[in-house]
Amino acid sequence: MNALTQELVELLTLEKLEEHIFRGQSRNLVGKRVFGGQVLGQALRAASYTADRPVHSLHAYFLYGGDINAPIIYEVDRLRDGKSFLSRQVRAIQHGRTIFSAMVSFATPEEGLNYQIAEPEYPDPESLKSEQELKENLISFIPENIRAAFMRPRQVEIRPINVTNPFQPQPEAPSYAHYLRTHEPLAAELVDDISLNQAIVAFYSDYTLMMTALRPHGLNYLSPSLQCASIDHAIYFHKPVKADDWMLYDMDATVSANSRGLNFGRMWQNGELVCSTVQEGLMRVREIETQ
Repeated sequence: MNALTQELVELLTLEKLEEHIFRGQSRNLVGKRVFGGQVLGQALRAASYTADRPVHSLHAYFLYGGDINAPIIYEVDRLRDGKSFLSRQVRAIQHGRTIFSAMVSFATPEEGLNYQIAEPEYPDPESLKSEQELKENLISFIPENIRAAFMRPRQVEIRPINVTNPFQPQPEAPSYAHYLRTHEPLAAELVDDISLNQAIVAFYSDYTLMMTALRPHGLNYLSPSLQCASIDHAIYFHKPVKADDWMLYDMDATVSANSRGLNFGRMWQNGELVCSTVQEGLMRVREIETQ
């Protein structure tokens, strides 16, 4: 596998310490704090190690920023083992305190009523430039002190549909979309690993979702006056997913108020609505001190 894909698989493969206790490693993926998608994916994986069926929903709260230089311990509580549904609670712990908490529910696949809204019409991913290619065109805008971090490739391939210059943000509609997949197909022994595929999707479900509510304000994660952080995150798996196949991630925001923004996402694969996400993010504007 591609080195970035292999790194992602390793990041989402946890070490079992004791019954229902697992350890995951941390990486510097987005800056000084652990990337929220890393904790989401690892927590889903930890819960899945105690279950015998796919996740259908995960509801999580980010309580403290994670330390990129320390591993994370995941403790799983088996709350309910029913015939149709299993319920697990997961706590992510660093330096003796809980930094993240999630409820994860598993369901046995079954036949039933079937309906979905129409998939939005966007250009085919093969006709779009990758995020990395688009970054190359922004070299002249990137300050020297953040150039290395900004140009570092992500663990998944992203092809944006709404292309903008993050160094010159302008007020825009509260909507955004891009395609995602792993850089290379998963190894043959991993391709049918349901929990790994779901964990990778949870990992990349956190990319840009919180930023959608900032677009009407002409702000983004690079704005010097902005303090932003994920508060909570929910993901619903409606149908099976393949993390190494193109996934269309269509996002919109409905409101920004009280220094928070509410964002919604829908993931489409091969014409099927396979996942839905909801996230509220902190978006606090601070005064910039002048000399």
